Amino acid sequence: QVQLVESGGGLVQAGDSLRLSCATSGLTFRMYAMAWFRQAPGKEREFVAAIDRRDDNTKYADSVKGRFTISRDNAKNTVYLQMNSLKPEDTAVYSCAVDTFGEWPPKASGYGMGFWGKGTLVTVSS
Repeated sequence: QVQLVESGGGLVQAGDSLRLSCATSGLTFRMYAMAWFRQAPGKEREFVAAIDRRDDNTKYADSVKGRFTISRDNAKNTVYLQMNSLKPEDTAVYSCAVDTFGEWPPKASGYGMGFWGKGTLVTVSS
């Protein structure tokens, strides 16, 4: 079955960097766009970033543009999220998702994401 396992979260200070990874199995990874979402305590889930299957196009939420970079390694079936200049408002559980709907860019609502990981917690202290 399809599995997505995130890693790389942790407790950091404002201004620090983290690199999240999402290792996938059970699907033909190179055929799908991938995305990262996050959910802060007491808040709605929000879109963070997406990358198309060919690694040609990316899309970012305005709140992370210029600080976060999404990338993928199709040979390793893994998608990454490099997070720089972290802010306390970046504190959230970060989850990766597979776009099985196939429309670019993926919908920020998360509609069309057929598979989700359980997430990894990122905590940014001030």
